Amino acid sequence: QVQLVESGGGLVQPGGSLRLSCAASGFTFSSYAMSWYRQAPGKERELVATITNTGGRANYADSVKGRLTISRDNAKNTVYLQMNSLKPEDTAVYYCNTKVLFRDYWGQGTQVTVSS
Repeated sequence: QVQLVESGGGLVQPGGSLRLSCAASGFTFSSYAMSWYRQAPGKERELVATITNTGGRANYADSVKGRLTISRDNAKNTVYLQMNSLKPEDTAVYYCNTKVLFRDYWGQGTQVTVSS
């Protein structure tokens, strides 16, 4: 069965950095695009970034362009989200996502809090 396990969240000061990881299993990782979403308190879940199966192309929400970078290591079945120049408005639970055979799969989420 498809499993996605996020890690790397935490508390960071404004302007700081974090790297999130998502370990995937139960499917052929290198065949599928991967995405990161986030959900802030009282808000809907929003798409942050998507990377193609080969890692050759990535797309980002306008709010994170130039600060967050998605990448993947197909040998390790892992997708990453490097987060730099973090802002308080980046505070949210971050979720890893993939769509396999037209079904969405989600990890349990990892909390990122940006606060002084």
